[in-house]
Amino acid sequence: MALNLDFSFLTSDVIRSNLLSTFEYSVQLTAVAAIGGTALGTLIALMRLSSVRWMQRVATVYVDLLRSIPLVMVILWFYLLIPQSFYSMIAGSFGENHRPEFAAVITFTFFEAAYYSEIMRAGIQSVPRGQSYAGYAVGMTYAQCMRLVVLPQAFRNMLPVLLTQTVVLFQDTSLVYAIGASDWLKGFQTVGNLFNRPAEMYLLAAVGYFVISFSLSMLVRRLQAKIQIIR
Repeated sequence: MALNLDFSFLTSDVIRSNLLSTFEYSVQLTAVAAIGGTALGTLIALMRLSSVRWMQRVATVYVDLLRSIPLVMVILWFYLLIPQSFYSMIAGSFGENHRPEFAAVITFTFFEAAYYSEIMRAGIQSVPRGQSYAGYAVGMTYAQCMRLVVLPQAFRNMLPVLLTQTVVLFQDTSLVYAIGASDWLKGFQTVGNLFNRPAEMYLLAAVGYFVISFSLSMLVRRLQAKIQIIR
């Protein structure tokens, strides 16, 4: 049976404004979660590599727990279990109307930190120990050596993998539909329901996510090739 697709309604200005605003939110969510997740993930990675036993255990439990639970379930946890007063505290008067969006930011930041931490741990371990010994030899402390010598090299080594995980993060933002956040996929759904053309809009959503993710993946491959040449 033919699908009888009709895309003539796409000329409406309502569609462009709706998809643009929701796309901006998805990009913002990806950027904030990637930056926050990388920062928190680096801290967790350092805890896992620490000689302090309790730090290792706390970081290991955190990583293993979040990596073993479906993302959509974690989204629902943060949305349903964290009280409204918390969102009001961090977002002021915007907390009530934009609770799903703030819940998504918090969820993705903490969830992605578990994945970024493993990437950063591998990056730190890829730096030869001689680099650390050289830093200690010139009088650096452990913190200075990590900040000035080890971490910059670890970031460079793991940059392609970090960016690949960020592409996956952009795709995963579509899961915030579970709590009603206005992400890009929600924008497609809203337009599809408005014009009674859900099949066409979901098809366009798939094409949009594919084009963006594939293009970014190609850029990451080029970057990876350049980094390998530098090495």
